[in-house]
Amino acid sequence: MPVAHRVSKGEVIAFRLGAHHLTERLGEGGLLDAAGRCGIQNSPPGSALLALHARVRNLTQEQVADAVAEEKSLLQTWCMRGSPFYFPASDAPVFTTGVLPPTEEAMRHLVPGVEQALDELNMSLIETVELTGAEIGDVLSGRRLAINELGAEIATRIARRLPKRQRDTWEEEGPYAPGQPLGEGVVHFCVRILTLQRVVCFAPRAGNKAPFVLVDEWLGHPIPDIDPGLARAELLRRYLRCYGPSTRGDFAAWAGIYPGDTDPWWNLVEDELTQVEFGGTSWILTEDLDALRSAPRPKGVRLLPPRDPYTQMRYRETIVDKKYHPEAWKTVGAPGTVLAGGKIVGTWRPRKSGRKLTITIKTFGSLPDRDKRSLDCEAEQVAPLRGASSVDVEFDTY
Repeated sequence: MPVAHRVSKGEVIAFRLGAHHLTERLGEGGLLDAAGRCGIQNSPPGSALLALHARVRNLTQEQVADAVAEEKSLLQTWCMRGSPFYFPASDAPVFTTGVLPPTEEAMRHLVPGVEQALDELNMSLIETVELTGAEIGDVLSGRRLAINELGAEIATRIARRLPKRQRDTWEEEGPYAPGQPLGEGVVHFCVRILTLQRVVCFAPRAGNKAPFVLVDEWLGHPIPDIDPGLARAELLRRYLRCYGPSTRGDFAAWAGIYPGDTDPWWNLVEDELTQVEFGGTSWILTEDLDALRSAPRPKGVRLLPPRDPYTQMRYRETIVDKKYHPEAWKTVGAPGTVLAGGKIVGTWRPRKSGRKLTITIKTFGSLPDRDKRSLDCEAEQVAPLRGASSVDVEFDTY
């Protein structure tokens, strides 16, 4: 086996920031390019808009809304890790077919929590997905339904088709929500798989609802059916371009599968990879090795939202001192992070009162005045994205 190339922490950070378009913003027409790199997670709702703003110059709410609702060039659906993501509609096969595991076991790993219910029903996930898929067209045609409404209607229809013993279990209260039948909870898991089978996607939010629609009706045409191997290979390439050097385990965590399930992706591009020594043995696309070694030095500031694609990497110690991890990556109520000169230097939280936005920035150490001035300017651009007409920035330290 050839000797691995040794790379430094600074080279890796610079490469990843450049790949995420966080070294220099894309031009005003760069929305789809930014979203297509590795998808843009949109949880909590609205975070995708801030992530895209961090990557695209002069981005507005209206541009993103038009791309989603009018042009239909930007699509939102459940994707990696069962989370809602934006990506270009033209790249939909990569972020749907490319994410979907090929086996029953791996699919169960993608939607953890369904196993016990399926065992009680004596049904497979593939079987319940087929039952859900057989009903969803009639239920959703011409409509927009939130998951609870959609799940309840489909579960009622499926119950009629089951033998009595299974139907009784299907209609019992399940473990997922008070008063929710077990079968309805199972349908929720199945809808996640159906999004990756290109059957449904999200329409724009309406109040607190994130309604589902049929993909064919929403786009006016079906998402192209491509070879799953080609889609999975391209998904892994995009991951490595944004998060390389990386490992099978890190890719699995990003995609939402088990490390032992990675063969259908990794084996397809293995001959395109070069071994790299960075905190252990990692891998990068061979064609990106020169870029890794020559990435420009990061500069400028950004206010990254919670769960920004850049901060979703698995090697968190690479970008934030471990003692600050509980502050930067809270399980509930996570803050945004502050990027300055290529480093995550703190966290930020918005607070809105009427049309005024207050952004509190807490840094992990002292911050130069020039960076504070730049963050003031960045906050002024963030304010209208949060529906505010003015903004105050408050600085503090941990």
